[in-house]
Amino acid sequence: MSFLQYLINGISLGSIYAIIALGYTMVYGIAKMLNFAHGDVIMVGAYVIFTTISTMGYPPIVGVIVAVALCTVLGITIERIAYKPLRGASSLAVLITAIGVSYFLQNMALIVFGADTKSFNSIVKFGPFHLGGLVISGETLVTIVSCIIIMIILTTFINKTKAGQAMLAVSEDKGAAVLMGINVNQTIALTFAIGSGLAAIAGSLLCSAYPTLSPYTGSMPGIKAFTAAVFGGIGSIPGAFVGGILLGVIEIFGKAYISSQLSDAIVFAVLIIVLIVKPSGILGKNRQEKV
Repeated sequence: MSFLQYLINGISLGSIYAIIALGYTMVYGIAKMLNFAHGDVIMVGAYVIFTTISTMGYPPIVGVIVAVALCTVLGITIERIAYKPLRGASSLAVLITAIGVSYFLQNMALIVFGADTKSFNSIVKFGPFHLGGLVISGETLVTIVSCIIIMIILTTFINKTKAGQAMLAVSEDKGAAVLMGINVNQTIALTFAIGSGLAAIAGSLLCSAYPTLSPYTGSMPGIKAFTAAVFGGIGSIPGAFVGGILLGVIEIFGKAYISSQLSDAIVFAVLIIVLIVKPSGILGKNRQEKV
């Protein structure tokens, strides 16, 4: 396989990480918390699509729409029940709660769907493209195009809409945003809704590219996507995109040229190096704390 083929595969995997990382970076940028249950929302979305397509017989597009809707509601529910009561609590309490929500979702999936790994039918129904010696699968093409479209829509939403401007205001200063008449709780809930909806899309793309599904499907991709968000500069939407793409490329090249068994270690080692050199991440901004 050529260098260019590895690069395309890396960009495809990185696009999935970037979509997942958007959920982490938006929640952190606005609510200043790390939602470690985000990876398990991916798993829930994938199971909804699996059930809608394989069990109920609906077309893939219907499965994706249903998954996005249900995961959006799930994200709002998690924020309302688990995180909103902890708005003034310590970051440690929020972190422990997030881990608890993660385990809760995993165990609910175990109870409902069982521990067996299921074969996931791809939502992409057209074959690969051949460009010279390159083979670009339908899943790869859809993943890359979807990531670009999502980035454009989300950036436009943040910069051009009233709700997006409210998110920017809350991320800068919650107190000042309240004084300006912004409903902080509603803005944070909207952030969770968007991030969870994107998680469902990421779940459909992830399981289409790697067609297996279990209650632990979202765990490692969620951790890597969080790494991508930190890599690019957590709190920065362009940073999530850049970090996700770079992480995917590093992982694929690590598997191809160094060791498939050490690829994860290589990814995290690169993150450590980046954080030593630039702790705020590639596109992150250093913030001075006021005292």
